[in-house]
Amino acid sequence: MLQRRCLTWLIAWALMLLTVSSVLARDTEAERIIEVYGLQGWVRVQQWEQLLVDLEGQSTRRQLMEVNDFFNRMHFSDDVRVWGEEDYWATPLEFLGAGAGDCDDFAMAKYLTLRELGVPEDRLRLHYVKALSLNQFHMVVTYQGANTRNPDVLDNLNSSILPASERTDLLPIYSFNGSALWMSKRLEGGQRISDSRGLSSLSDWQKRRAQGVLRVPRHKRP
Repeated sequence: MLQRRCLTWLIAWALMLLTVSSVLARDTEAERIIEVYGLQGWVRVQQWEQLLVDLEGQSTRRQLMEVNDFFNRMHFSDDVRVWGEEDYWATPLEFLGAGAGDCDDFAMAKYLTLRELGVPEDRLRLHYVKALSLNQFHMVVTYQGANTRNPDVLDNLNSSILPASERTDLLPIYSFNGSALWMSKRLEGGQRISDSRGLSSLSDWQKRRAQGVLRVPRHKRP
C-alpha cells in the first residue's frame, strides 16, 4: 500500500514537472513568476486564470460568490510581514504569488477580477471602512445590483456575501472605483467629491500592474 502511494506521488510530481518545463519553454512570464514566488505562486496564478475562464458568461451572482471564495483562501498577513512596508497595495499577481496579503490586497484582487469578467464599473466600489469589532481600518468590495439600493459586501473578514444593511460592524469612510471617489457614512450612495486619479495608492497600483511589476516578498529577500 505504501509503495503504491509513493508511486502515485512520484508520478504526480513527474507530470507536474513536465508541465512546468513545457510552460517555461514557451512562457517567459511563467518563468518570471516562478523565479520570484516559487512553484506554488505560479500554481495560484494558474488557478486564478482558470477561474476567469470558468466564470466567463456566468451569472453575476455566481461570479461574485466564486471570486469571493477564491481569494478568501489566501492567507491574511500585514504589509510589514509580507512586503516590509507599512502600507503596500499589491497587484493581483503579487498577492497570488506571495499567497498572502492584507485587506487592501483581497479587495483590489476581487475588484479587478470582477471587472475582468465584465461586471460594470458603476456597479462596483472599493470601500475604506472601520471594522468596529477589530477597531481597525479595513477595505471591502461592494456590488450594487440594478434593482436594489442595498449593495452586497465582499469581505475577507466574513466570507458570506451579505447585504450592506446587515454589515453593521463596518463604519464607512469613503469609497472609490476606477472613475470616482465618494465620501459616505453608508455602504451605498455618498457624495462624489472627485475622480479617483487623486488617490496616489491607486495610481501607483495601476502603474505597477500595467508594467507587470513583481515585487519580491520580504521573506525571500537576501
